[in-house]
Amino acid sequence: MEVNILGTHYTIVQNANEKDYPKLKGLSGYTDFSIKKIVIRKFEEDDSSIEDLNYYQREVLRHEIIHAFFYESGLDGNSDFARNEELIDWIAIQFEKMLGAFENVGAL
Repeated sequence: MEVNILGTHYTIVQNANEKDYPKLKGLSGYTDFSIKKIVIRKFEEDDSSIEDLNYYQREVLRHEIIHAFFYESGLDGNSDFARNEELIDWIAIQFEKMLGAFENVGAL
């Protein structure tokens, strides 16, 4: 799968594992700006996992796409907020609600 980020095409790898993508160690996903690739871990249910792993996988994908938007806009290397994981998570988690509000009032 691919996504267009401000005119730059990123390849998305979902359901990845650490064997094929060692950089995933300890991570849910990552973005490699040098090769324009977003990698999202394959999440498997266990005793400590949340029930809706598909929802979490989409949230992680949104998170990594937001990183790519900040990088491609030139903000990643020039500001602290563009690498702030708390801010990126907030946007990734709240985006669906924001989109719904924009749609409800015709702001798109």
